[in-house]
This record gives sequence, structure tokens and C-alpha cells, in this order.
Amino acid sequence: MDLQKINKDNLYDVIIVGGGPAGLTAALYLARAKYRVLLLEKEQFGGQITITNEVVNYPGIEKTSGKALTDTMRRQAESFGAECLICEAKGFEATGEIKTVHTDHGDFYCFGVLIATGAHPRTVGFKGEEEHKGRGVAYCATCDGEFFTDKEVFVIGGGFAAAEESVFLTKFAKHITIFIRKDDFSCAASVADKAKNHEKITVVPNTVVEEVSGESGLNYIRYKNTKTGEISEYRAENGDFFGVFVFAGYSPDTELVKDIIELNEHGYIITDSEQKTNVDGIYAAGDVCIKPLRQIVTATGDGALAATELEKYVAEMQQKTGLYPEQPKAKVVEKQNVREENISHNSNEAFSSEIKQQLLDIFSKFERNLVLKLYLDNRPVSNELESLIENITTLTDKITVTIAEKNTTSDVAPCVRVFLEDGSDTGIAFHGVPSGHEFTTFVISLYNASGPGQQLDEQTIQEIKKIKNTVDMKILVTLSCTMCPDLVIACQRIATLNPNIRAEVYDIQHFDELRKKYNVMSVPCLVINDDKVSFGKKNINQVLELISN
Repeated sequence: MDLQKINKDNLYDVIIVGGGPAGLTAALYLARAKYRVLLLEKEQFGGQITITNEVVNYPGIEKTSGKALTDTMRRQAESFGAECLICEAKGFEATGEIKTVHTDHGDFYCFGVLIATGAHPRTVGFKGEEEHKGRGVAYCATCDGEFFTDKEVFVIGGGFAAAEESVFLTKFAKHITIFIRKDDFSCAASVADKAKNHEKITVVPNTVVEEVSGESGLNYIRYKNTKTGEISEYRAENGDFFGVFVFAGYSPDTELVKDIIELNEHGYIITDSEQKTNVDGIYAAGDVCIKPLRQIVTATGDGALAATELEKYVAEMQQKTGLYPEQPKAKVVEKQNVREENISHNSNEAFSSEIKQQLLDIFSKFERNLVLKLYLDNRPVSNELESLIENITTLTDKITVTIAEKNTTSDVAPCVRVFLEDGSDTGIAFHGVPSGHEFTTFVISLYNASGPGQQLDEQTIQEIKKIKNTVDMKILVTLSCTMCPDLVIACQRIATLNPNIRAEVYDIQHFDELRKKYNVMSVPCLVINDDKVSFGKKNINQVLELISN
């Protein structure tokens, strides 16, 4: 690489991929040591821990939520000058003194890279698991627990997640049965005891699920005692259904680096005692690594250790290359008083100054004016939508609002559709109120509709534009779901590039008829042309594959 041709604005000492506790800790340490650091996160900062409602084992903090804890970590890192960007890393060029990180926001350069991409829920493999994903088999209690209100629920797993999430599910389920493969839970007794002693939970050890089945939902489950070989069955009565939640550990998110650095037979990154991989300048931290304990405290420890080793490595590279990225500047980061997932506009509630500034920054980049057309009925949720959109438009003159005739039918309203100033339909709509985790995705959809939009490689753009058939995509979500935004952004980005494609988002809390029609028991749910139904988060390429098949 010709060092003289590098864009110095995009040159960093370290780039961190993954915004969970490990990545956030490393960003804090590096920025505080006066190294320029860029933290890339493709979904939401905080990682998997953000869906944990109660954290009680992090030293120095008696009780908090995963979201609150990692929000604080991010503010700390940013206060020392760390740069945090919602952005997906697409690939690496890992040789030489300067590493290149390819992203959907363009290329960034650095001396060192920290991989902190974490892990995702693991499937078990019982008969019917794949077939019934989203229709009774679920992996996220926060996202899908409400679908099983007053129903029987079976939980598979014996670790921390199984115990904690089972207790959470008691808020909704009539009764919960936990199947543990071994004699007992593998997590701390303080966590396991809450499940064991709960009046709505029955724990069944030495048991594995062999099969689930059903038509409009799960109504049959078969399970086996691993010690005695005894087979047991349960059938829901009177046409009822039940849920099966799988909390059987995680698989590492190493797809990005599998051809670059050394992995073990299970796909975890192999590091030495200093978090270094087999490639010079590339380190790893957190749940993506081989480790006996996967907790917030071990992730932060990994991040701190990797950061201090990267400091040494970067100092050597600076001296060797003669390149010195601009040092970060400490800044005051205001505590966010209004969390995104709790944004509600049923009153004159204003945005926090932090959110307001973020919105102003995004709106300043708009290339074309937009018109947001509201379809409202007489429900309070329509008032919430109208208030939210009005609050947004006070921040920019590039967005105007029109209101369709009141009392629109409930299968449409409340809804906001996005048009260009000349009346052209962008294909983007949100039915409900785009708050919670969908607030950010809605703002991104406006940015994509107005332009310039999120960067995509030319091949993907051309693949989208060559679609000639009409494609109608419905994305069914809940505002508490952490997996929904990825799919929403992918679908709506596709829609902005092809007038033949629509991407309409529905908060199914307000559209129960759609939940029943498509038999949705998990989100996100993608319905293509009212026919093809798919569950789970997906990127643009995965959505395009579904469209083409």
C-alpha cells in the first residue's frame, strides 16, 4: 500500500469491530491513552447484554440493566474521544503495516484491529426446530415472550440465559418447564435458584427434546430422559398451542475473519494470553474468543488487555511508518435522559439534546426534500404517531407533513408513508409508531430515501436495480425486538433503489390480524408478496436471495 495515498481523515490507530462490552472497554482504554480509535457496530451498541433486564454481578454496581450499563460504557469511551459508528464491516486487508477495513460506509485504515464481534444464539437440532422457527420455536424472550401470554412454555438450556430468561418469561407464560441436558444448571446458584424456586417454573434435569410439531402453532412435544431412556410426550388441549424457547449457548460471529485468522474447530478465535491472534496487528476480545467463562466482567477484561497490547503495537507502527493519526480530543458527552427504546410522543416531550444533535447531523446531509404522509384513525396510537412526526419536522425544513383523510381503515392506520417532494413514492412506510428500536431505523430510512443513503457496493446496487417484478415486502416487528432493525434497514434500503419494490413495516402490537394471518409467533417476520414468509434478522444479500428464489 502506498502510504502517501491514504486518506488521513480515514486513518486510525485502531479499528474495533463489535460494540459490546469488550469493544467498548477497549475503545475507552485506547482513547484515554490518546490513540485515535474507531468503534464499528452493525446493529446496536452494547451487544447481546442489552436484552438482559437485570445485571447484578458486575463489580461496583449493585443492580442495573444491560442496556444502561453499556450506554454508560459508550459515553465514557466517547468522552475521551472514541468515535462510534453504526456501520457493518464487510472485509479486511490484513497484511502490511496499514490494515484496510471495508465497510458499508467506505474504507477505513488503521495499524491495529480488534475483533469483538461476539456470538449469536445456537440452535439445538431437534426435529421440527428449523421448520417451526417463528411459529412456536423462539430464541429471544424479550422479542417473543408476549406471543405466549397465558400459554405453556418449554425452555431448552441449563446455563445463565436459560435460568434468567425463564424467570423473565413468567411475566407472560402460564407455566414454564425447563429441560436441562445435565443434572443441574451450569450457572451460578444465585441465578439458578431464582428459576428453581419460582412457583410457575418446573425444572426437569437429564432431558433432551427430540421433536416438536403442529400446524397453526406447536401442539406436540416429545422429550427423553438421557439416563433412563424414558420417552415422554405433551399435547396441547382444545386446539391450543405452546412455545419452545431455546437458550443453548452461542456460536461465534467469525464469518468476517474465518479466512484471515486462525479459529478452533468450533469457530472461536484462537488468541494468546495477550489477546493476540496469529496475524500481526489483529487482536480479539470477548465472546468471540476461546474462554471458559462468558460474562460482562470477562469481556471487559479482555477488552482492557487487548487495548494495552494494541497501544504497544501501534506505537511501533507509528514510528515505523512515520504516520501519526490525529489524537482524539476529550469531550463532554451528555447523559442521555431519553433512551431510544422508551421514546414516546404522546405529549409535548422533546428529544434529548444528544438525540436532537444526532438528528440534526443526519438531516444536514439530506440531498432531496421529503414529504411524510400520515394515515390516521381515532386510536391514541395515531396521536402518538402524529406527535412524533411533528417533533421530527421541527428540526429540519427538508421534511414536510401532509395528513390523509381521517378515520383511515385500521388495517392501514396509523401509518406514515415516505414520498419525495415531486410526489414519487419511495416504497417506505411504517404502520404504528416508529419508536423504540425502530426509531433509529426510521431515521435511517429517511436518509436512504433522501440520499445519499448508506453506501453499498456497485454489484449489490445493480442487483437491486435489475429486479423487474413487483415486490411487496411486509416486515412485522415489535418495538422491543433487538433483531428487527437489521431486517428493516435491509428491506427499506432495497426499496429506495428500485421503484418496483415496497418495504412496509408493521408493529404487530397494533395489527393483530396480520399476526394471525401469517401465524407469527416470533419477530422479525418478513412476508414477500403475501406468500413467502421468513423469520429472523437478515442482511441485504440474504433478502435479495429470498426475493430471487
